[in-house]
Amino acid sequence: MSLFGTGALGRVVRSGVGRRRVQTVVIAVATLLAVASAVVAGSLMVAAAAPFDHAFGKQRGAHITAQFDPVKVSAAQLAETGKLAGVTASAGPYPSTAFRPADQAGFRMPTLTLVGRSGPDGDVDRVDLKSGRWPQKPGEIVLAASFEGPAIEIGSTLKASGATNAQTLSIVGFVVSAGKTADAWATPAQVEVLGSEGRPVTSQMLYRFDSASTKEQILADRKKLAASVGSGALLGTQSWLDTKRAADQGAAATAPFVTAFGVLGIVMSVITVSSVISGAVGTSLRRIGILKAIGFTPREVVRAYVAQALIPAGAGIAAGVVLGNLLAAPLLGDTQEMYGTASLSTAWWVDVAVPATTLVVVGLAALIPALRAGRLRTVEAIAVGRSPRTGRGQWAHRAIGRLPLPRPVTYGLATPFTHPVRTLAMLLAVAFGTVATTFAVGLTSSLSEVGASQDTDGRAAVTVTTTKLNNVAPPPPPPVGGSAASPTPAGDGVASTSKPKVAAPAKVRAAITSQAGTGSYYGKAQSEVAVAGISGSVQAGLYEGDSRSGSYEMLSGHWITGKGQAVVPTRFLERTSTEIGDTVRVTYEKETANLRIVGESFDTSGNELEIHADMANFRSAEPSTFLVEVKPGVSADEYAQKLASVLQPLGGDAATNAPSEQKGVILIMDAMAVLLTLILVSVAGLGVLNSVILDTRERVHDLGVCKAIGMSPRQTMSLVLASVTAIGVIGGLIGVPAGYALHHVVMPVMGRAVGTRMPSSVLDVYGPGELLLLGLGGFVLAMSGALVPAGWAAKARTATALRTE
Repeated sequence: MSLFGTGALGRVVRSGVGRRRVQTVVIAVATLLAVASAVVAGSLMVAAAAPFDHAFGKQRGAHITAQFDPVKVSAAQLAETGKLAGVTASAGPYPSTAFRPADQAGFRMPTLTLVGRSGPDGDVDRVDLKSGRWPQKPGEIVLAASFEGPAIEIGSTLKASGATNAQTLSIVGFVVSAGKTADAWATPAQVEVLGSEGRPVTSQMLYRFDSASTKEQILADRKKLAASVGSGALLGTQSWLDTKRAADQGAAATAPFVTAFGVLGIVMSVITVSSVISGAVGTSLRRIGILKAIGFTPREVVRAYVAQALIPAGAGIAAGVVLGNLLAAPLLGDTQEMYGTASLSTAWWVDVAVPATTLVVVGLAALIPALRAGRLRTVEAIAVGRSPRTGRGQWAHRAIGRLPLPRPVTYGLATPFTHPVRTLAMLLAVAFGTVATTFAVGLTSSLSEVGASQDTDGRAAVTVTTTKLNNVAPPPPPPVGGSAASPTPAGDGVASTSKPKVAAPAKVRAAITSQAGTGSYYGKAQSEVAVAGISGSVQAGLYEGDSRSGSYEMLSGHWITGKGQAVVPTRFLERTSTEIGDTVRVTYEKETANLRIVGESFDTSGNELEIHADMANFRSAEPSTFLVEVKPGVSADEYAQKLASVLQPLGGDAATNAPSEQKGVILIMDAMAVLLTLILVSVAGLGVLNSVILDTRERVHDLGVCKAIGMSPRQTMSLVLASVTAIGVIGGLIGVPAGYALHHVVMPVMGRAVGTRMPSSVLDVYGPGELLLLGLGGFVLAMSGALVPAGWAAKARTATALRTE
């Protein structure tokens, strides 16, 4: 208590905090919400800025993942490489192989890298076990968490290959490896079993170096490894910088808008806290004069009123840190799911920096007016009292009084001119609250447009496939006395002795055209192709028929209209240094075609390259899916049921498309925007509430006089509400254009972060009516903040008001 004083000074502080209960609560709640919003925004900014870095550091990820030829270098020699100069930690060697599993329906998964490890821990790459357990015996594997879903879950089984007698592998868990050192893990013995079936087995080593932050340092480290083993023993390496680049691109879209909310939260915190505390000190001038008259020094007066601000603010800050962490936890959990990283939590320094900064802001906001009060002469402080200075705002009262409006309304409209600084703080609070609301509405609308534009297949009424939907072969009968869930012994081949029936595309096409109610349709196939000049495969969407109804939004050019054309996303053009009009050579299976780029599509699907083309370019390509539109008045459900009854005997199927649902990153961003906006609007409302309370208390004697000469409670309420009407209107007029401009700045930045531009459909989401309603939001916000003190003023008894000074 030494900072705030003891004895008489301490009693003054405690009395001030307890006597001004509303002011104390407002300060505490305002700082609570301000700190909570800052903690949430700060936590999300840190997580969004570097989710990979946090996960990688926590897991002690590998700077270099190296594959060695076990024939040319022994395990003992590899262990010695961990002692090379610059190596700070190493793990391995682990046996590793590549395999392409198939599910029980016979569908092949991508080729996976399988590593044999006895457990998830180690000196390097301490992977997080997200669910399930680590493999304990051959026949069990864990997969990277990115593969988890309804079709692949704990207890599901995979075949090691598409062969009928392939070994069955049971999924026992899902893990997260920030460094992406493998796609699946099993016991070392399991990898050796797969290696005995003809798959090459390599030795994986994981290294951390003291210098590995640049490409040049990674190359130098790689040269050390290559020189330490025999020629040709080092088969290949993976740099953590490449993994980081891919991970950061996914996180980059979140950073711009979270940063925008963070800046808004900081500004709102400064405005609101400063306004609350400055008003609290400014309305206590008469009491300050009395304290000086009874012997308090200027320094003691300053300390007393700073303390009266810091005590409730300190309580609000402490509660705000707790609330901010509670609110941030589910959002950080969703961010963890979205990025597939290790567990994320609020950075410790955010919990330290935010309260410390807020205390400084609160202290300065209280210190400046307290110093002014401390310098006041005793007689002057007592004379000033709680009344506004003579003449302040009189010109406004005279001018507005001439308006053809009821006198209580004109009196209220002129009130803001009495305290211009307080009025400016209220105006800024309403304006920034409107900015946050306008920006949030535009952001969520734009994100909805992004989600709808990427769900091209979901626009069709019915999806028709050449295989049965959810077609899974039945499990083998359990042994006598056993359980149906018992894993099949490895290598017995019982799990799936027959592949599912596949309908011929020609028969499916004929069934669609002959079905009554068919409007239009097009075929589609997803495959991998090779593009000249690009290493590795490129994802290809091949279309049959008029596919304009399922086209992506175009940034430039047009969608494919025939043979010889291709549409590519922005990242394809950037990486290949091509532009619309250029020709690329594409190879599908054994066929090659020269395709001219005719359009740039808006595609946020990821970091992989993609190309869209007409199926007629490749004779061997056939559609696996047909997207059908039904004629007007035809029930899509009945149409799909009738078509399915025809296709299922052939091996195909049909189903209606459910309404598109926002998933993943879009839902997380929406949740962040709504939460932060609610907090910022609440802070703005508290700023208005506090200012109106101060104004009302200063004029309580005047209100008593007005009531004595006949002003009704309803007129009193209209007087108080009118005092914030102009502030709400002007705040809305300022906030809406500013929020609109902020949206049009942040959205393109988010697009560039993921390697694309934004189409007009994503940017132009505000309608005239929506902008008008958002403008009225400033008025509603101001009125909401003033409603409680207006009701208090209306209910105040005339005699009580007249006795108050």
